[in-house]
Amino acid sequence: MSQETPETPIDVAHLAGLARLALDNDASAQVAADLQSIMAMIDAMRAVDTDTVLPLSHPLDAVVRLRSDVVTESPDPQHFQRHAPATADQYYLVPRVVE
Repeated sequence: MSQETPETPIDVAHLAGLARLALDNDASAQVAADLQSIMAMIDAMRAVDTDTVLPLSHPLDAVVRLRSDVVTESPDPQHFQRHAPATADQYYLVPRVVE
């Protein structure tokens, strides 16, 4: 499944312009080397034969323990509304802003 592609020089100046980055010559050379290293890693990964590998939904064989969906707590409106400037029937009252 490996597809050999000729090494194409990376146009760091163009990429820096797209990313709105100002790179000096030293930084540009470092970015080019880093991008070449990343592309080499991708090529190495593409060279691995994965035809017989089944896709995974998760990398670990773990059993998820689910809990029952039951209400264990009830909200206390008085607790949450005690610092509110105005409330009525467990609602917050706010000044009218639209006429």
